[in-house]
Amino acid sequence: MKVIVNIKLKEGVLDPQGKAVLHALNSLGFDEVKDVHIGKQIVLDIDSDDKDGIKQRVEKMSEELLANTVIEDYEIIVQDRC
Repeated sequence: MKVIVNIKLKEGVLDPQGKAVLHALNSLGFDEVKDVHIGKQIVLDIDSDDKDGIKQRVEKMSEELLANTVIEDYEIIVQDRC
């Protein structure tokens, strides 16, 4: 199974990288961009067909390593193999 973990900063946490990208885009004339948030995406290929079990395992991975849960939120998407 393919599992995607999308990680973003929690609401209210400063995002200096997002602000820098926003400033650069506005400087290049992309004035319609009003805010930018930078996050990360982790794609895992897991050898299992147990969707519920996989989601629980990836949640544990996210809590223990993949995300800094003090300042980040995460979303887990489990996909069937193509």
